Amino acid sequence: MRKRLWMGFLLMLFGACREGPVAPKPTATIPPSPAAPSPGVSPTLTPSATPTATPAPPSLTPPASTPAPASPASFQPRVEVVATRLEVPWALAFAPDGRIFVTERPGRIRVIENGQLRPEPVAVLPVAATGEGGLMGLALDPNFAQNGHLYVMYTYRADGALRNRISRLTLRGTTAGDERILIDDIPGAGIHDGGRLAFGPDGKLYATTGDAAQRELAQRLDSLAGKILRLNPDGSIPPDNPFPGSYVYSYGHRNPQGLAWHPTTGQLYSTEHGPTGEMGLCCLDELNLIRPGGNYGWPRVTDAPGDPRFVDPILHSGQDTWAPAGMAFVTGGRLVPWNGHLFFGALRGQHLHHVVLSPDGTTVIFHEELFRGEFGRIRDVVIGPDGALYFTTSNRDGRGRPMPGDDRILRIVPGP
Repeated sequence: MRKRLWMGFLLMLFGACREGPVAPKPTATIPPSPAAPSPGVSPTLTPSATPTATPAPPSLTPPASTPAPASPASFQPRVEVVATRLEVPWALAFAPDGRIFVTERPGRIRVIENGQLRPEPVAVLPVAATGEGGLMGLALDPNFAQNGHLYVMYTYRADGALRNRISRLTLRGTTAGDERILIDDIPGAGIHDGGRLAFGPDGKLYATTGDAAQRELAQRLDSLAGKILRLNPDGSIPPDNPFPGSYVYSYGHRNPQGLAWHPTTGQLYSTEHGPTGEMGLCCLDELNLIRPGGNYGWPRVTDAPGDPRFVDPILHSGQDTWAPAGMAFVTGGRLVPWNGHLFFGALRGQHLHHVVLSPDGTTVIFHEELFRGEFGRIRDVVIGPDGALYFTTSNRDGRGRPMPGDDRILRIVPGP
């Protein structure tokens, strides 16, 4: 028993995020744990495997009547290079005038303007780029053209410990400054920092936080770790949040790194990394439909056990590993066969995951892996104002094998 626990600890320490190596096979239910203290580019799109349809997480076999949507075999867009030689680009955001803002994990916010990456960053933040931490999420205010507000989430060090914060910067000319800290002292660590920021259709700012390697914090409503948070742009707590006086929107998350809203139903979805060594478990990365106030089970359960106390994922990776990250729905008329489809990046899985949902958004009816191994680790995925689907590589993050020009920003456009 001691040997097994020690091996589990080593796996968690040296590869603890789903970004890292694959660990032992999973079981469906995780026993309670002791309380932790609080605070070269492919010219066409080619599927890497046979598409798999799935009506529910426990089964990966579709009913005979489920039609598969058009796959890349009949839809052949191409991939273009947008920018090269970035250092661990974590998040992309588009300004109304077409500029692309991108965060680099060591602390820089870069800008691509008129197709060119500016040599000088618009901001350099005092981050602690330790392990998976550093400068992560980025979102532009819905009124960015008027107020120039950029929102960032990053890791810093205070009193010898790692913490995360959400701040607002103001862009004036070519410099973003006047930092205003909105939420501070979010538990941080060298692993499991979450870090995604996104504005919802309700005008609120959403943020994902990891359990900071203290898994019991995910179940504690008095901690901001292992949560999806919801706040007003000024940093105040919305009065209609599910827990009065709290930023917490959902909880029981291990390490969520993606946020996206369905373009028709307005439902919120998130990707989440499954266990890697904790208590001898692994895999079971998740796609979740997020419900206000929902408890997503970590570390009490993983998989889709049907426990009424928790919300099950609508899709999980089984004994495979995705390490899912940024995500986006395709909208607009440029990639027409994919309109309304969901895509998310896979770090450990090194592919772009393509998901088709049922009309009500509650069930996955088709999913497949694209580009497996072609571009390496894929982190953020964003639909651009031009209707192209943008994604970033993350091969310089210490867990990948950099290719020529890495890290890169790429986009999928109609071909040939």
